Amino acid sequence: MYDMFIVGGGVNGVGIARDAAGRGLSVGLCEQGDLAQATSSASTKLFHGGLRYLEYYEFRLVRQALLEREQLLSAMPHISWPMRFVLPHHKGLRPRWLIRLGLFIYDHLGGRKLLPATKSLDLTSDVAGVPLKDSYTHGYEYSDCWVEDSRLVVLNARDAADRGADILTRTRMTSAERQADIWKITLRDEKTGATREIETRALVNAGGPWVEDIIRNGMRMNTSDKIRLVRGSHIVTKQLFTHGKPYIFQQGDGRIVFAIPYETDFTLIGTTDAEQTEDPSKAVCSPEERDYLIKAASEYFAKPITEDDIVWTYSGVRPLYDDGASSATAATRDYVLKIDGGKGQAPVLNIFGGKITTYRRLSEKAIEMLRPYFGGMDSSWTAGIPLPGGDFAVDGVKTLTSVMQGGYPFLDPVWALRLVRAYGTDAKDVLGDAKTTENLGMYFGWNLYEREVRWLMDKEWAQTAEDVLYRRSKIGLRVSGEEKERLDTWMQDYQNNAIAAAV
Repeated sequence: MYDMFIVGGGVNGVGIARDAAGRGLSVGLCEQGDLAQATSSASTKLFHGGLRYLEYYEFRLVRQALLEREQLLSAMPHISWPMRFVLPHHKGLRPRWLIRLGLFIYDHLGGRKLLPATKSLDLTSDVAGVPLKDSYTHGYEYSDCWVEDSRLVVLNARDAADRGADILTRTRMTSAERQADIWKITLRDEKTGATREIETRALVNAGGPWVEDIIRNGMRMNTSDKIRLVRGSHIVTKQLFTHGKPYIFQQGDGRIVFAIPYETDFTLIGTTDAEQTEDPSKAVCSPEERDYLIKAASEYFAKPITEDDIVWTYSGVRPLYDDGASSATAATRDYVLKIDGGKGQAPVLNIFGGKITTYRRLSEKAIEMLRPYFGGMDSSWTAGIPLPGGDFAVDGVKTLTSVMQGGYPFLDPVWALRLVRAYGTDAKDVLGDAKTTENLGMYFGWNLYEREVRWLMDKEWAQTAEDVLYRRSKIGLRVSGEEKERLDTWMQDYQNNAIAAAV
């Protein structure tokens, strides 16, 4: 019997699990695949207010996101950091006065404290102008923040588990039946097919793109609420510029496209807004979306991008609340929470939409909506509380990296920085008492060794090579097919041996 059971292991689900567990509730969560396997690992990797949302008068959403931006930055300085975005002025699109007005509002709407303000740029002399066409002579530089989205999810899940929550990955909810003041739920292990039943006083549907399907088919309830499935695709290319400033490019169709330094040697370009009509799990970057992003960036860069420059693509589906907007671009990015459950009935809270930047605020609101069903629940607590490994200064990454190299002389600067960016102060626990690379066990390519993989399996629910190479890290961009296969084989053997030992 749980106080609260959550369906969905994306950022909203694990955020709610962490918040609820920290308030003293008994919490369970199931995820049909890996943590962050769908939408929450397929974002543009930004904590941002959403500059373009101002044009759709989404002032409340932008303000809340901007307020959260620095709150989150201080709680996870290993996986989130400030960036200075460059917005070149396109003479054929928005006028300068409108851009200046929008950036002024953006600077002042959210109580900015840590991040520097907007400034104008002379692109004929600034380093940011070097990769651009000569026609782009003027621009603006403003602040937003990067975030490692899939690690954000995993670290929230870790913190929830440390506070007593049960996190069940590769576990599908097949049915939920309300019986007066409890829900009876059937779960199925997706690897073995085994089923079991649990009970909970409250149910939270954080199924993301599957939220409506869970209502209709999992809980067999009718609803007038609908979601709009909008696919966002990205391409990753060879490095297009060497300075550290990302770009935001205006497009003639009213959209914007980011070009962001990525994993040191690459550039991330995205995103798109395309209606998703198929199963969300089958979302891929279509040839049309790929060509759109190539054309969008090539309109600005002096050296055109070609298909040969692309090293990887990814795509995710945003479950936007259907507010009747005429286009996917105009549809609201705000979240909508709907609760069902009268007197004497166990409640269900259904979550529609949301942005990664506002996940913590969404989690707080979700818990507050369920407060009447739990009586003496503790008050909100997550603001500014570090995620695992984040208990160091916002500007402390360089210092922590030096400490790691001092304690582990075999680490080169790139390896040490990767570990700090992934694990923060927990990096030393990942390497443990290792004195040489031989102490780290089997080598799987680039700078990935057995000891780190064991940590990811034992502490972070990783079960496959894809979990490790593309969600717990992005090492998949650098290792060979043979190395990936060797890692997958080792991980399966490790799991089988653990099962045999337990029996």
